[in-house]
Amino acid sequence: MSGFNLQELMSQAKQQYETLQKKLEQTVVEASSGGGSVTVKMDGRKQVLGIKIDPEAIQAGDVEMLQDLVMAALNEAGRKVDQAMQSSVGGMLGGLGGLL
Repeated sequence: MSGFNLQELMSQAKQQYETLQKKLEQTVVEASSGGGSVTVKMDGRKQVLGIKIDPEAIQAGDVEMLQDLVMAALNEAGRKVDQAMQSSVGGMLGGLGGLL
């Protein structure tokens, strides 16, 4: 048999998984919409850590606009997480990063 060691491969995969989980927890992105009227903070697991809404956005009284701003900020934060994770995972996995 060649030098293929399944246990060693599994151990390496587990270490990479654990490293990725730590990066997911430590990655925090922030995105805003409406010129900063709504700001969302999200971690790498796409858990929302906070939402800030400028009081002036509420005073405008346009609920639909505020809903759209919140949705846009959440979507942008999600995209930022995807970008951050793709570059992190791409670095960890070398040439396989483009497949993710």
